[in-house]
Amino acid sequence: MIDKELLDILACPACKADVQLKDNQIVCSKCGKKYPIKDGIPIMLIDQAQL
Repeated sequence: MIDKELLDILACPACKADVQLKDNQIVCSKCGKKYPIKDGIPIMLIDQAQL
């Protein structure tokens, strides 16, 4: 699980928009890219994102 304080400071690396937690993934509110969370660590790399 991701800490809310960490989630509040994260931004999408592709478009710099806010992100939110959905189905154990970090999801961009603007472009919709989904970033995985592995062992409690968000993998915020554009090449690891899913659409």
